[in-house]
Amino acid sequence: MMVDPTLAEMGKNLNEAMKILEDGRKASEPDADRRQFSRSSIPGPLQGDGQDVASILQLVQNLMHEDEEEDKPSHRMQNVGEQGHMALLGHSLAAYISVLDRERLRKLITRIASDTTLWLCRLFRYESGSAYYHEDDREGLLKVCRLVINTRYEDYSTEGYTVLNSRQPVIYQSATCRPGLGQHLCSQLGLPLSSLCTVPCNTMFGSQHQMDIAMLDKLIREDVETGKLPLLLIANAGTPGAGHTDKLGRLKELCEQYGMWLHIEGVILATLALGEVSSPVTAATRSDSMTLTLGPWLGLPAVPAVTLYRHEDPALSLAAGLTSSQPVEKLRALPLWLSLQYLGHDGIVEKIRHAVELSQQLLEKLKNLASIKTSVEDELNSPVVVFRFSQETSAESSGGSVEGYFAGEREVLDSLNRWLCERLAQLVPASGVDIVELEDEGTCVRFTPLMTAAALGTQRCDVDLLVERLTELLPVLNCTLRLRLDFREEVYRHSALSYIEDLSWPGLGAVRYEPRIEELNDSKRQLEVEKINSELLVKLGDLDADLIFSTGLEFGPEKDCIFIGMATEDLDVAELVDMIAALGRDIEENGRLLENMTEVVRKGIQEAERQLQKDNQDKLMEEGVLRQIPLVGSVLNWFSPFQSTVKGRTFNLAAGSLDSTEPTYSMKAQTGGLASPETPTSSAKRLPGQRLFRREGAGGSDSHSETSSVGQAEDLSKERVPQPTPPSPVPDEAVSVAPESSKTPQVPADPEPTQENGESLDDWERSRTKGRNQDFRMESSLSL
Repeated sequence: MMVDPTLAEMGKNLNEAMKILEDGRKASEPDADRRQFSRSSIPGPLQGDGQDVASILQLVQNLMHEDEEEDKPSHRMQNVGEQGHMALLGHSLAAYISVLDRERLRKLITRIASDTTLWLCRLFRYESGSAYYHEDDREGLLKVCRLVINTRYEDYSTEGYTVLNSRQPVIYQSATCRPGLGQHLCSQLGLPLSSLCTVPCNTMFGSQHQMDIAMLDKLIREDVETGKLPLLLIANAGTPGAGHTDKLGRLKELCEQYGMWLHIEGVILATLALGEVSSPVTAATRSDSMTLTLGPWLGLPAVPAVTLYRHEDPALSLAAGLTSSQPVEKLRALPLWLSLQYLGHDGIVEKIRHAVELSQQLLEKLKNLASIKTSVEDELNSPVVVFRFSQETSAESSGGSVEGYFAGEREVLDSLNRWLCERLAQLVPASGVDIVELEDEGTCVRFTPLMTAAALGTQRCDVDLLVERLTELLPVLNCTLRLRLDFREEVYRHSALSYIEDLSWPGLGAVRYEPRIEELNDSKRQLEVEKINSELLVKLGDLDADLIFSTGLEFGPEKDCIFIGMATEDLDVAELVDMIAALGRDIEENGRLLENMTEVVRKGIQEAERQLQKDNQDKLMEEGVLRQIPLVGSVLNWFSPFQSTVKGRTFNLAAGSLDSTEPTYSMKAQTGGLASPETPTSSAKRLPGQRLFRREGAGGSDSHSETSSVGQAEDLSKERVPQPTPPSPVPDEAVSVAPESSKTPQVPADPEPTQENGESLDDWERSRTKGRNQDFRMESSLSL
């Protein structure tokens, strides 16, 4: 078999390139070299001799990963398998085929386009259809609108937009369509926004995500009566949010009645390839056009979307841009042509069936969770699962109703569901869950394996792991929702704390410490509040607790606050709020003490300077003038020594005064330099390993701390009481403060030993306390 050497070399180079790019950053490459390479990748003048392929690919690989940080988890990239390599090879082949001679190029692209169109029409049951391949998934609908305008306005090709003035065209879309789709069409077609009509969804009967057909009929009749022309209707086979399907059969009848074009799009169109398809989805095969996004469904990178349509006039299709006379534009189908052949019919059907089975697996497991509410149109065949943490079901499971639990409960639940989705996406990245905002339900978690499973490689074990992680997070959500009210009430009990109402915060809530400073103006008070709360946040973050303290959302409305994260069942809210208030009070008092000390030190220094000047003058008066002369003073001091009466000074920070150093030296001479014994330390109030703000179910830690604290108090009181001198039996409660010695036995009848200088026990205790106070004054002066 003859092989084109260029094609063989292209396939080889593609495999090598993919291997380099998929390997990521080499483990042996030092970070410094990588940073140097990144700096060298700044655009500059081209090298004269050029670079080889390996160097260029290495540059691309470094540009792909230069923004990644080692301490952050890297984002999971799409799983590019063999079928993905075929799609990428198609782009390279398209560039190579475009240089062929015109005749060979025409034959080749005709074969590629016809084969791909035929396969897609058979696969998705769309008979006698044509295909338009486009990069932007909105481009196919835009070309279809041009086709309908050319069809309904016969003079449009010659008169242009002036013919639209006779009868204004109207495009109808559902309220659940993709955001901005209708505006994009009007902008590209040059139509006013009045040509776009949004049809509301059902409010009384049927799904709240389906188009209201009765209202659509009424709107069409009103437009016809006012001289407008109903042009096109956009319906959904799987809404972008909840994945619900409009009543396509009834909509097709309505379009035929008014001569409108029916266009359908949505993820559920993928199920047309399965053997068993529900009747609402089967009606999509009767539509005038529909858009398929095969890339996400099959995990094919960089393949175009396809719009299948039915029209008998090729000239109008050419005028609308659905067909092209340029051969190169027809090569857009080449990557899809290669990928479909590689997968085959069974491979395509298996991928779609696998995604649907994943949805059914998750839906069955969610039914057993009491706090989860699902929003699924067809429980037997829906490939989209939307669920949310529901306050109503969680309240019923706890034995009470929380209707009207607190103001803004909808916003709080939305924030909790947003946190839930982010956590699930982080814990199980292969699940591909994302956040969706629905008008009636609010914020929900969406699982759409048809759009993500092929790219992420989602398997049944990933769904099991997703449910397992969800089960672990539900108690946290329930406890946080229940304790929010307790947290608010506890904050209100403290005058120094202000409760901050931020419904968008997923956690216990927010609090601000308000300093008791009334003499400051607003600007200085704001700075003081910011300073205290910043220091308080740092201190809370250093605590050994399971809670997360932060400054809140990045673009949140509240500033200078402390936001507390999610809570668990054993959280002691009262202890938490008391700790916040106590730490804030300490920070405020320490700040005031520092300010007062600054003033005291300043005044003390001034007083010390005055005292020094006075002492120098007194010394000069006592010594006389002769002793100040250098040579004479030395001789005079040798024969007649002079003892000055000027004493040393020490600055007492606690009292803010200058004192004499004589008591200090006399006390040190009396004690003889004996070091005071260490003060006894109290035992911890918590059990080993127990964290802050945690309640013990059996009260073990509380009883332990109470017992130990009482025992220490009794021991201290016994140490301070001297023993009786009469020779009587010593009670069991008597405790000796003298250290035990193996050589000298204890005599219970004798009095307790005293210090070496003959002090009693009480005198020794008082001297020890005095020594500690002096050490405190010395340490304070050194720290300043």
